[in-house]
Amino acid sequence: KIVPENIYRILAPVSLAHLIMADGTAVSGGIRICTDSFTVQDVVRLVNVLIIKYRLKCTLHMVDNKPRIFISSKSMDLLSSIINPYIVPSMKYKLITQSSISSQIKK
Repeated sequence: KIVPENIYRILAPVSLAHLIMADGTAVSGGIRICTDSFTVQDVVRLVNVLIIKYRLKCTLHMVDNKPRIFISSKSMDLLSSIINPYIVPSMKYKLITQSSISSQIKK
């Protein structure tokens, strides 16, 4: 697996939604994307696109010497607004945020 050099141009919201549905896990109010099969260089390229193109607060974490992406809880509302239209109902739980919980309680 590789992250192509032109990922900035081709990573559309629907593509990001598929990445989250396939490899994302809700953790600590944010999302961890398991990118274990990619090189560190490729994951850095992807993190840069998430930060620059989508303005997401995210970091690269090494877990068992494998790179993973963590999207901060502070970016969950923004991430949800970007990818929610493309998330299948059974995967919506990955986008549950504190503000969405609060709005449900107020109803």
